[in-house]
Amino acid sequence: MFAFLLVVHAIIAAALVTVILMQRSEGGGLGMGGSPSGLMSARGAADFLTRATAVLATLFVGFSIVLAVYAATRAAPQIDTSLARTPPATQTAPAPVPADNAAAPVQPADNSAVPLAR
Repeated sequence: MFAFLLVVHAIIAAALVTVILMQRSEGGGLGMGGSPSGLMSARGAADFLTRATAVLATLFVGFSIVLAVYAATRAAPQIDTSLARTPPATQTAPAPVPADNAAAPVQPADNSAVPLAR
């Protein structure tokens, strides 16, 4: 049911965008040129597009409210835990460093804190 309402909402949104883009920026309506004696005059097109915009906008807002209420009253929310981090296993102490002199840094003769490179 939710998916169906969502698809209808998307169709209404697409129709609303189409009707809005068909109107002239001066607010006049379709006005594609030609004689006004055609099937639909410029004034008739403007009236139709204005009414269509109002109806589609009302439907869009209504469906938005219905979808919000329906989503809020659905069963328990489903939270995806597939990307949740698992706590790390108990950390082990690092392996002890061998006590041979080859791995120990060489201390300078003046006992400064900076070891010398080999």
